Amino acid sequence: MKRKINLLPFVLFAAFIFLLNWYVLSGLQSLSSSGFVTPVFCLFIIAAIGSLFLAIRRMDAHGMDWFFKISSHLLLTLFAAEVVLSVFLFIGDVPRIFTGHPRNIYWVEVSFLMFLLTVFLFVYGMIFGKYNYRVIHHVLYFDDLPEKFEGFKLAQISDVHAGSFNNPTAVQRGISLINQQKADLFVFTGDLVNNKAEEIKPWISYFSKIKAPYGQFSVLGNHDYGDYIKWKNDAEKTANLEQLKTYHQELGFHLLLDTHVEIKKDDQKIILAGVENWGLGFGERGDLKKSLNGTADNDFKILLSHDPSHWEEQVKVFRNKVHLTLAGHTHGMQFGLEALGIKWSPVKYRYAHWAGIKSENGRVLNINRGFGFIGFSGRIGIWPEITVIELRKNKAHS
Repeated sequence: MKRKINLLPFVLFAAFIFLLNWYVLSGLQSLSSSGFVTPVFCLFIIAAIGSLFLAIRRMDAHGMDWFFKISSHLLLTLFAAEVVLSVFLFIGDVPRIFTGHPRNIYWVEVSFLMFLLTVFLFVYGMIFGKYNYRVIHHVLYFDDLPEKFEGFKLAQISDVHAGSFNNPTAVQRGISLINQQKADLFVFTGDLVNNKAEEIKPWISYFSKIKAPYGQFSVLGNHDYGDYIKWKNDAEKTANLEQLKTYHQELGFHLLLDTHVEIKKDDQKIILAGVENWGLGFGERGDLKKSLNGTADNDFKILLSHDPSHWEEQVKVFRNKVHLTLAGHTHGMQFGLEALGIKWSPVKYRYAHWAGIKSENGRVLNINRGFGFIGFSGRIGIWPEITVIELRKNKAHS
């Protein structure tokens, strides 16, 4: 028996797109009385949507080819700009409901300026924003940090998504920026690739240049397991994961899979643990207890765990205290605003705390905004991040 397809969501979305473009067209007609406006606009919209359908038919084995990426991103840009334009047009139209006056032509012009600004932001994000690497510094104080680790520096990146990169020069600039921080320890918190291990192969010579005196360590993220594409069989999927683990070795990354290592300075140590991916809705593979097996309650412990929901659900209440957890995963949705005291991204409606430092009962979480990008091939307002964390003993009082 064939399963019935619910067409209602598609019908509603199509109706929304139709009404959106009808409203935008009404704005254009307010600016120009030319008879060419309507047919030219309609042809443009038909061509834009048609290019996406053509792109879908051209999809390669990886899910998307260059034509799909270009057409889908242009359509996304157009859609976002039309939504912004419509919001501003609507603000101007509300008083007309009560007054019956014609549209204020100046407000219509402002609305179209906002349309152009939105297009500019998306184009900037797709060309420059996704490689606009920022270094974010945090100084964290712990009462029980071993004295020999006073001032110890960690550099963290997350979510490389190597299959999305298309600018070797820009990526090299980001890697050079990592090494310029002269961190004692480097950590990578998962999602090296989008789907396939082979994505990182062209970039091994770049990322293998990342060096730190106390080593480079990594964990896997949800995308690293190959769960989001079809494989010929389970053996092929397993082989892909094993190949990815081999590539971690070639990068010089010590992959921590539900285990830990001791980082020693003279006669003192801290514990660096790492778990397989554990995330609400993204697979719960990681075993926190196993990763800390053999550690003492009074050991100073740092955990690498890709998904911050792991900290919320398990780590912050785990009986064997983990002092600092380093995560990624959210990307800050690659879109938002962090300026003028405002910190906002749509991802906040999925993760209440989606970037930076959070502390509860002496247990600290840092969420890195990601080094790469996926889905939307750009970043707007939420720039790729290199985190530098300096550990200090005792909290400073000022």
